[in-house]
Amino acid sequence: MAARNDQAGQSMLRTFLKSEAAGGIILMAAAALAMLVANLPGLSEAYFHLLHLDTGPVISPKYGSMTVHLWINDALMALFFLFVGLEIKREFIDGQLATWEHRRLPIVAAAAGMVGPALVYLFVIGWSGPLVNGWAIPAATDIAFAIGVLALLGSRAPASLKLFLTTVAIVDDMGAVAIIAIAYTAELATLYIALGALVMVVMYVLNRSGVKKLTPYLLLGAALWYFVFMSGVHATIAGVLTAMMIPITTSPGACDDAESPLHKLEHALAPWVAYLIVPVFGFANAGVSLAGMSPAILLEPLPLGIAAGLFLGKQFGIFGSVWLAAKLRFASPPAGATWLQLYAVAMLCGIGFTMSLFIGGLAFPGNELLVDEVKIGVLTGSILAAVIGYTILRFAPPWREGRAGDADAGREKIAN
Repeated sequence: MAARNDQAGQSMLRTFLKSEAAGGIILMAAAALAMLVANLPGLSEAYFHLLHLDTGPVISPKYGSMTVHLWINDALMALFFLFVGLEIKREFIDGQLATWEHRRLPIVAAAAGMVGPALVYLFVIGWSGPLVNGWAIPAATDIAFAIGVLALLGSRAPASLKLFLTTVAIVDDMGAVAIIAIAYTAELATLYIALGALVMVVMYVLNRSGVKKLTPYLLLGAALWYFVFMSGVHATIAGVLTAMMIPITTSPGACDDAESPLHKLEHALAPWVAYLIVPVFGFANAGVSLAGMSPAILLEPLPLGIAAGLFLGKQFGIFGSVWLAAKLRFASPPAGATWLQLYAVAMLCGIGFTMSLFIGGLAFPGNELLVDEVKIGVLTGSILAAVIGYTILRFAPPWREGRAGDADAGREKIAN
Protein backbone atom coordinates (compact mmCIF):
# COMPACT_ATOMS: atom_id res chain seq x y z
CA MET A 1 0.00 0.00 0.00
CA ALA A 2 2.88 2.37 0.82
CA ALA A 3 4.41 1.84 -2.61
CA ARG A 4 1.04 2.46 -4.24
CA ASN A 5 0.60 5.71 -2.32
CA ASP A 6 4.10 6.84 -3.25
CA GLN A 7 3.38 6.23 -6.92
CA ALA A 8 -0.15 7.65 -7.08
CA GLY A 9 0.51 10.37 -4.57
CA GLN A 10 3.19 12.27 -6.43
CA SER A 11 2.77 16.02 -6.20
CA MET A 12 0.11 16.83 -8.77
CA LEU A 13 1.72 20.21 -9.28
CA ARG A 14 4.99 18.63 -10.45
CA THR A 15 3.10 16.22 -12.70
CA PHE A 16 0.95 19.07 -13.99
CA LEU A 17 3.94 21.23 -14.85
CA LYS A 18 5.65 18.41 -16.70
CA SER A 19 2.59 17.38 -18.69
CA GLU A 20 1.59 20.95 -19.48
CA ALA A 21 5.12 21.71 -20.65
CA ALA A 22 5.06 18.85 -23.14
CA GLY A 23 1.44 19.62 -24.03
CA GLY A 24 2.32 23.26 -24.60
CA ILE A 25 5.04 22.32 -27.08
CA ILE A 26 2.57 20.04 -28.90
CA LEU A 27 0.06 22.91 -28.89
CA MET A 28 2.62 25.17 -30.58
CA ALA A 29 3.15 22.55 -33.26
CA ALA A 30 -0.63 22.11 -33.73
CA ALA A 31 -1.13 25.86 -34.14
CA ALA A 32 1.72 26.12 -36.64
CA LEU A 33 0.35 23.15 -38.58
CA ALA A 34 -3.13 24.72 -38.67
CA MET A 35 -1.74 27.94 -40.15
CA LEU A 36 0.28 25.97 -42.68
CA VAL A 37 -2.61 23.75 -43.77
CA ALA A 38 -5.04 26.70 -43.93
CA ASN A 39 -2.78 28.41 -46.47
CA LEU A 40 -1.59 25.52 -48.65
CA PRO A 41 -3.39 25.07 -51.98
CA GLY A 42 -5.31 21.82 -51.99
CA LEU A 43 -5.20 21.40 -48.21
CA SER A 44 -6.88 24.66 -47.27
CA GLU A 45 -10.26 23.70 -48.71
CA ALA A 46 -10.12 20.26 -47.07
CA TYR A 47 -9.21 21.84 -43.70
CA PHE A 48 -12.17 24.22 -43.62
CA HIS A 49 -14.52 21.60 -45.08
CA LEU A 50 -13.60 19.19 -42.29
CA LEU A 51 -14.29 21.78 -39.59
CA HIS A 52 -17.74 22.54 -40.99
CA LEU A 53 -18.58 18.93 -41.79
CA ASP A 54 -22.17 18.14 -40.77
CA THR A 55 -22.03 15.16 -38.41
CA GLY A 56 -25.41 15.51 -36.70
CA PRO A 57 -27.51 15.20 -34.65
CA VAL A 58 -29.48 18.39 -33.95
CA ILE A 59 -29.16 18.69 -30.18
CA SER A 60 -30.34 22.30 -29.98
CA PRO A 61 -32.28 24.21 -32.66
CA LYS A 62 -30.16 27.25 -31.74
CA TYR A 63 -27.02 25.57 -33.14
CA GLY A 64 -28.55 23.30 -35.76
CA SER A 65 -26.85 20.09 -36.79
CA MET A 66 -23.63 19.39 -34.93
CA THR A 67 -20.46 19.99 -36.93
CA VAL A 68 -16.90 18.85 -36.19
CA HIS A 69 -16.12 22.37 -35.00
CA LEU A 70 -19.10 22.40 -32.62
CA TRP A 71 -18.15 19.00 -31.17
CA ILE A 72 -14.64 20.26 -30.50
CA ASN A 73 -15.58 23.65 -29.04
CA ASP A 74 -18.71 22.69 -27.10
CA ALA A 75 -18.20 19.04 -26.16
CA LEU A 76 -14.49 18.22 -26.21
CA MET A 77 -13.63 21.51 -24.51
CA ALA A 78 -16.11 20.68 -21.75
CA LEU A 79 -13.57 18.04 -20.67
CA PHE A 80 -10.87 20.71 -20.72
CA PHE A 81 -13.02 22.88 -18.45
CA LEU A 82 -13.70 19.88 -16.22
CA PHE A 83 -9.94 19.53 -15.79
CA VAL A 84 -9.60 23.27 -15.15
CA GLY A 85 -12.36 23.07 -12.54
CA LEU A 86 -10.70 20.14 -10.80
CA GLU A 87 -7.40 22.03 -10.71
CA ILE A 88 -9.08 25.14 -9.30
CA LYS A 89 -10.91 23.20 -6.59
CA ARG A 90 -7.82 21.20 -5.61
CA GLU A 91 -5.59 24.25 -5.39
CA PHE A 92 -8.11 26.18 -3.29
CA ILE A 93 -8.87 23.32 -0.91
CA ASP A 94 -5.69 21.27 -0.75
CA GLY A 95 -3.00 23.05 -2.74
CA GLN A 96 -1.00 26.21 -3.29
CA LEU A 97 -4.05 28.46 -2.90
CA ALA A 98 -5.42 26.84 0.26
CA THR A 99 -4.64 29.85 2.47
CA TRP A 100 -5.28 33.55 1.97
CA GLU A 101 -1.59 34.22 2.48
CA HIS A 102 -0.85 32.22 -0.67
CA ARG A 103 -3.91 33.46 -2.55
CA ARG A 104 -3.25 37.17 -2.24
CA LEU A 105 -0.55 37.62 -4.87
CA PRO A 106 -2.04 35.33 -7.57
CA ILE A 107 -5.49 36.89 -7.13
CA VAL A 108 -4.17 40.45 -7.34
CA ALA A 109 -1.88 39.62 -10.28
CA ALA A 110 -4.58 37.70 -12.19
CA ALA A 111 -7.18 40.43 -11.63
CA ALA A 112 -4.81 43.16 -12.82
CA GLY A 113 -3.75 40.87 -15.67
CA MET A 114 -7.36 40.72 -16.87
CA VAL A 115 -8.32 44.36 -16.35
CA GLY A 116 -5.15 45.71 -18.01
CA PRO A 117 -5.62 43.93 -21.36
CA ALA A 118 -9.33 44.78 -21.46
CA LEU A 119 -8.57 48.49 -20.94
CA VAL A 120 -5.84 48.48 -23.59
CA TYR A 121 -8.20 46.74 -26.03
CA LEU A 122 -11.01 49.23 -25.39
CA PHE A 123 -8.60 52.14 -25.74
CA VAL A 124 -7.46 50.88 -29.15
CA ILE A 125 -10.89 50.10 -30.58
CA GLY A 126 -12.42 53.35 -29.32
CA TRP A 127 -14.65 52.35 -26.33
CA SER A 128 -17.78 51.95 -28.46
CA GLY A 129 -19.25 50.11 -31.40
CA PRO A 130 -19.73 46.40 -32.20
CA LEU A 131 -16.09 45.54 -31.45
CA VAL A 132 -16.62 46.33 -27.75
CA ASN A 133 -18.01 42.81 -27.35
CA GLY A 134 -14.47 41.47 -27.74
CA TRP A 135 -13.12 43.20 -24.62
CA ALA A 136 -12.44 39.88 -22.85
CA ILE A 137 -10.48 38.24 -25.69
CA PRO A 138 -7.02 39.40 -24.51
CA ALA A 139 -7.84 38.89 -20.82
CA ALA A 140 -7.02 35.17 -20.57
CA THR A 141 -3.68 33.35 -20.25
CA ASP A 142 -2.93 30.06 -21.99
CA ILE A 143 -1.15 28.04 -19.32
CA ALA A 144 -0.19 25.17 -21.64
CA PHE A 145 1.51 27.46 -24.14
CA ALA A 146 3.22 29.57 -21.44
CA ILE A 147 4.51 26.56 -19.49
CA GLY A 148 5.69 25.07 -22.78
CA VAL A 149 7.83 28.18 -23.37
CA LEU A 150 9.21 27.97 -19.83
CA ALA A 151 10.06 24.31 -20.41
CA LEU A 152 12.33 25.30 -23.29
CA LEU A 153 14.39 27.31 -20.80
CA GLY A 154 15.10 24.42 -18.44
CA SER A 155 16.83 25.52 -15.23
CA ARG A 156 17.04 29.14 -16.42
CA ALA A 157 13.44 29.51 -15.26
CA PRO A 158 13.33 29.13 -11.45
CA ALA A 159 10.73 26.75 -10.05
CA SER A 160 9.17 29.64 -8.11
CA LEU A 161 8.36 31.39 -11.40
CA LYS A 162 6.71 28.26 -12.80
CA LEU A 163 4.62 28.02 -9.63
CA PHE A 164 3.73 31.73 -9.85
CA LEU A 165 2.73 31.42 -13.50
CA THR A 166 0.62 28.33 -12.77
CA THR A 167 -1.25 29.85 -9.82
CA VAL A 168 -1.89 33.12 -11.67
CA ALA A 169 -3.21 31.15 -14.66
CA ILE A 170 -5.49 29.10 -12.38
CA VAL A 171 -7.06 32.24 -10.92
CA ASP A 172 -7.13 33.70 -14.45
CA ASP A 173 -9.10 30.63 -15.58
CA MET A 174 -11.66 31.31 -12.85
CA GLY A 175 -12.13 34.81 -14.20
CA ALA A 176 -12.42 33.54 -17.77
CA VAL A 177 -15.07 31.01 -16.74
CA ALA A 178 -17.06 33.74 -14.99
CA ILE A 179 -16.76 36.00 -18.06
CA ILE A 180 -18.01 33.25 -20.38
CA ALA A 181 -20.95 32.47 -18.11
CA ILE A 182 -21.99 36.10 -17.55
CA ALA A 183 -20.83 38.25 -20.46
CA TYR A 184 -21.34 35.83 -23.33
CA THR A 185 -24.74 34.40 -22.48
CA ALA A 186 -27.67 36.00 -24.28
CA GLU A 187 -31.07 34.29 -24.16
CA LEU A 188 -31.68 31.78 -21.38
CA ALA A 189 -34.09 28.83 -21.37
CA THR A 190 -35.26 28.76 -17.76
CA LEU A 191 -36.61 25.19 -17.94
CA TYR A 192 -33.20 23.77 -18.84
CA ILE A 193 -31.49 25.96 -16.25
CA ALA A 194 -33.87 24.51 -13.64
CA LEU A 195 -33.13 20.96 -14.81
CA GLY A 196 -29.40 21.69 -14.67
CA ALA A 197 -29.79 23.06 -11.15
CA LEU A 198 -31.65 19.87 -10.17
CA VAL A 199 -28.74 17.77 -11.47
CA MET A 200 -26.37 19.92 -9.40
CA VAL A 201 -28.48 19.31 -6.29
CA VAL A 202 -28.34 15.55 -6.88
CA MET A 203 -24.55 15.68 -7.24
CA TYR A 204 -24.29 17.79 -4.09
CA VAL A 205 -26.41 15.28 -2.14
CA LEU A 206 -24.23 12.42 -3.40
CA ASN A 207 -21.13 14.32 -2.30
CA ARG A 208 -22.51 15.09 1.16
CA SER A 209 -23.68 11.48 1.51
CA GLY A 210 -20.11 10.25 1.11
CA VAL A 211 -20.46 8.70 -2.36
CA LYS A 212 -16.87 8.33 -3.63
CA LYS A 213 -17.38 6.47 -6.91
CA LEU A 214 -16.80 8.69 -9.92
CA THR A 215 -19.28 7.00 -12.29
CA PRO A 216 -22.47 8.65 -10.90
CA TYR A 217 -20.86 12.09 -11.01
CA LEU A 218 -19.64 11.64 -14.58
CA LEU A 219 -23.04 10.40 -15.78
CA LEU A 220 -24.78 13.30 -14.06
CA GLY A 221 -22.11 15.62 -15.52
CA ALA A 222 -23.05 14.43 -19.02
CA ALA A 223 -26.72 15.20 -18.28
CA LEU A 224 -25.68 18.59 -16.92
CA TRP A 225 -23.76 19.29 -20.13
CA TYR A 226 -26.91 18.62 -22.18
CA PHE A 227 -29.10 20.89 -20.05
CA VAL A 228 -26.51 23.70 -20.05
CA PHE A 229 -26.10 23.32 -23.83
CA MET A 230 -29.86 23.69 -24.24
CA SER A 231 -30.13 26.56 -21.74
CA GLY A 232 -28.16 29.15 -23.70
CA VAL A 233 -25.22 29.26 -21.27
CA HIS A 234 -22.08 28.00 -22.98
CA ALA A 235 -21.97 24.23 -22.54
CA THR A 236 -18.34 24.12 -21.37
CA ILE A 237 -19.44 25.72 -18.08
CA ALA A 238 -20.94 22.31 -17.25
CA GLY A 239 -17.39 20.96 -16.96
CA VAL A 240 -16.48 23.46 -14.23
CA LEU A 241 -19.78 22.95 -12.38
CA THR A 242 -19.29 19.18 -12.41
CA ALA A 243 -15.74 19.57 -11.08
CA MET A 244 -17.02 21.56 -8.12
CA MET A 245 -19.16 18.57 -7.07
CA ILE A 246 -16.43 15.91 -7.29
CA PRO A 247 -15.43 14.75 -3.77
CA ILE A 248 -11.90 15.48 -2.58
CA THR A 249 -9.93 13.89 0.23
CA THR A 250 -7.53 16.47 1.60
CA SER A 251 -3.97 15.74 2.70
CA PRO A 252 -2.50 19.06 3.90
CA GLY A 253 1.28 19.22 3.75
CA ALA A 254 1.53 15.79 2.13
CA CYS A 255 1.29 14.20 -1.30
CA ASP A 256 -2.11 13.85 -2.93
CA ASP A 257 -4.33 11.21 -1.34
CA ALA A 258 -4.26 8.19 -3.64
CA GLU A 259 -7.93 7.40 -2.91
CA SER A 260 -9.28 10.91 -3.44
CA PRO A 261 -11.90 10.87 -6.26
CA LEU A 262 -10.90 14.35 -7.43
CA HIS A 263 -7.21 13.47 -7.61
CA LYS A 264 -7.97 10.22 -9.45
CA LEU A 265 -10.03 12.01 -12.08
CA GLU A 266 -7.51 14.83 -12.42
CA HIS A 267 -4.63 12.41 -12.96
CA ALA A 268 -6.72 10.45 -15.49
CA LEU A 269 -7.65 13.57 -17.48
CA ALA A 270 -4.25 15.30 -17.43
CA PRO A 271 -2.60 13.47 -20.36
CA TRP A 272 -5.78 13.59 -22.48
CA VAL A 273 -6.09 17.34 -21.94
CA ALA A 274 -2.41 18.10 -22.51
CA TYR A 275 -1.76 15.80 -25.45
CA LEU A 276 -5.10 15.59 -27.25
CA ILE A 277 -7.87 18.01 -26.30
CA VAL A 278 -5.92 21.28 -26.23
CA PRO A 279 -3.84 20.50 -29.36
CA VAL A 280 -6.99 19.44 -31.28
CA PHE A 281 -8.69 22.67 -30.22
CA GLY A 282 -5.61 24.63 -31.29
CA PHE A 283 -5.52 22.92 -34.67
CA ALA A 284 -9.24 23.51 -35.23
CA ASN A 285 -9.19 27.17 -34.21
CA ALA A 286 -5.79 28.60 -35.16
CA GLY A 287 -6.06 28.15 -38.90
CA VAL A 288 -6.79 31.32 -40.81
CA SER A 289 -6.37 31.83 -44.53
CA LEU A 290 -4.12 34.79 -45.28
CA ALA A 291 -5.12 34.85 -48.96
CA GLY A 292 -5.90 38.40 -50.03
CA MET A 293 -4.71 39.87 -46.72
CA SER A 294 -1.94 42.45 -46.50
CA PRO A 295 0.27 43.26 -43.49
CA ALA A 296 -1.96 46.29 -43.00
CA ILE A 297 -4.53 43.94 -41.42
CA LEU A 298 -2.41 44.07 -38.27
CA LEU A 299 -3.27 47.77 -37.92
CA GLU A 300 -7.03 47.19 -38.09
CA PRO A 301 -8.67 48.04 -34.73
CA LEU A 302 -9.69 44.48 -33.78
CA PRO A 303 -6.40 42.59 -34.31
CA LEU A 304 -4.37 45.57 -33.09
CA GLY A 305 -6.49 45.89 -29.93
CA ILE A 306 -6.18 42.18 -29.16
CA ALA A 307 -2.44 42.05 -29.85
CA ALA A 308 -1.79 45.18 -27.79
CA GLY A 309 -3.99 43.90 -24.97
CA LEU A 310 -2.13 40.60 -24.78
CA PHE A 311 1.37 41.99 -25.22
CA LEU A 312 1.14 45.28 -23.33
CA GLY A 313 -1.88 44.95 -21.04
CA LYS A 314 -0.85 41.63 -19.56
CA GLN A 315 2.75 42.50 -18.75
CA PHE A 316 1.96 45.92 -17.28
CA GLY A 317 -1.05 44.66 -15.34
CA ILE A 318 0.65 41.64 -13.78
CA PHE A 319 4.11 43.09 -13.23
CA GLY A 320 2.75 46.41 -11.99
CA SER A 321 0.41 44.72 -9.49
CA VAL A 322 3.18 42.46 -8.14
CA TRP A 323 5.53 45.43 -7.78
CA LEU A 324 2.85 47.45 -5.99
CA ALA A 325 1.91 44.52 -3.73
CA ALA A 326 5.56 44.14 -2.72
CA LYS A 327 5.98 47.88 -2.08
CA LEU A 328 2.84 47.96 0.08
CA ARG A 329 3.95 44.73 1.84
CA PHE A 330 0.63 43.18 0.86
CA ALA A 331 2.33 40.08 -0.59
CA SER A 332 5.86 38.88 -1.32
CA PRO A 333 7.12 38.28 -4.88
CA PRO A 334 8.30 34.76 -5.84
CA ALA A 335 11.47 33.73 -4.01
CA GLY A 336 14.71 33.11 -5.88
CA ALA A 337 13.78 35.21 -8.92
CA THR A 338 14.90 38.66 -10.02
CA TRP A 339 12.57 41.46 -11.02
CA LEU A 340 13.71 41.09 -14.63
CA GLN A 341 12.78 37.39 -14.61
CA LEU A 342 9.43 38.21 -13.04
CA TYR A 343 8.81 40.84 -15.72
CA ALA A 344 9.55 38.25 -18.41
CA VAL A 345 7.06 35.81 -16.86
CA ALA A 346 4.45 38.58 -16.70
CA MET A 347 5.06 39.00 -20.42
CA LEU A 348 4.62 35.25 -20.99
CA CYS A 349 1.18 35.60 -19.41
CA GLY A 350 0.33 37.52 -22.58
CA ILE A 351 0.17 34.21 -24.42
CA GLY A 352 -3.59 33.97 -24.60
CA PHE A 353 -3.94 31.37 -27.29
CA THR A 354 -6.53 28.76 -26.24
CA MET A 355 -8.88 30.83 -24.07
CA SER A 356 -8.54 33.96 -26.24
CA LEU A 357 -9.52 32.07 -29.40
CA PHE A 358 -12.35 30.42 -27.48
CA ILE A 359 -13.74 33.74 -26.20
CA GLY A 360 -13.24 35.29 -29.65
CA GLY A 361 -15.62 32.74 -31.14
CA LEU A 362 -18.21 33.63 -28.49
CA ALA A 363 -17.75 37.38 -28.93
CA PHE A 364 -18.43 37.40 -32.69
CA PRO A 365 -20.52 34.30 -33.46
CA GLY A 366 -21.19 33.70 -37.13
CA ASN A 367 -18.98 36.57 -38.29
CA GLU A 368 -16.13 34.74 -40.02
CA LEU A 369 -14.33 37.95 -41.01
CA LEU A 370 -14.11 39.20 -37.43
CA VAL A 371 -13.25 35.73 -36.12
CA ASP A 372 -10.34 35.62 -38.59
CA GLU A 373 -9.20 39.03 -37.38
CA VAL A 374 -9.43 37.71 -33.81
CA LYS A 375 -7.12 34.83 -34.74
CA ILE A 376 -4.60 37.20 -36.33
CA GLY A 377 -4.62 39.44 -33.25
CA VAL A 378 -4.32 36.52 -30.84
CA LEU A 379 -1.50 34.90 -32.80
CA THR A 380 0.39 38.19 -33.16
CA GLY A 381 0.11 39.16 -29.49
CA SER A 382 0.85 35.65 -28.25
CA ILE A 383 3.89 35.21 -30.50
CA LEU A 384 5.30 38.59 -29.45
CA ALA A 385 4.78 37.76 -25.78
CA ALA A 386 6.30 34.29 -26.19
CA VAL A 387 9.36 35.33 -28.19
CA ILE A 388 10.29 38.43 -26.20
CA GLY A 389 9.45 36.84 -22.84
CA TYR A 390 11.57 33.81 -23.74
CA THR A 391 14.45 36.00 -24.93
CA ILE A 392 14.53 38.04 -21.71
CA LEU A 393 14.48 34.91 -19.55
CA ARG A 394 17.14 33.28 -21.71
CA PHE A 395 19.62 36.08 -21.14
CA ALA A 396 18.49 37.49 -17.78
CA PRO A 397 21.12 37.11 -15.01
CA PRO A 398 19.95 34.51 -12.50
CA TRP A 399 19.20 35.27 -8.87
CA ARG A 400 22.40 35.12 -6.85
CA GLU A 401 21.70 34.10 -3.29
CA GLY A 402 24.96 35.48 -1.97
CA ARG A 403 23.95 39.03 -2.83
CA ALA A 404 21.01 39.17 -0.45
CA GLY A 405 21.33 36.22 1.87
CA ASP A 406 18.43 33.80 1.88
CA ALA A 407 15.26 34.01 -0.19
CA ASP A 408 13.24 35.70 2.57
CA ALA A 409 15.92 38.37 2.95
CA GLY A 410 15.84 38.85 -0.82
CA ARG A 411 12.10 39.36 -0.80
CA GLU A 412 12.45 41.80 2.09
CA LYS A 413 15.04 43.74 0.11
CA ILE A 414 12.79 43.88 -2.96
CA ALA A 415 9.85 45.02 -0.87
CA ASN A 416 11.93 47.90 0.45
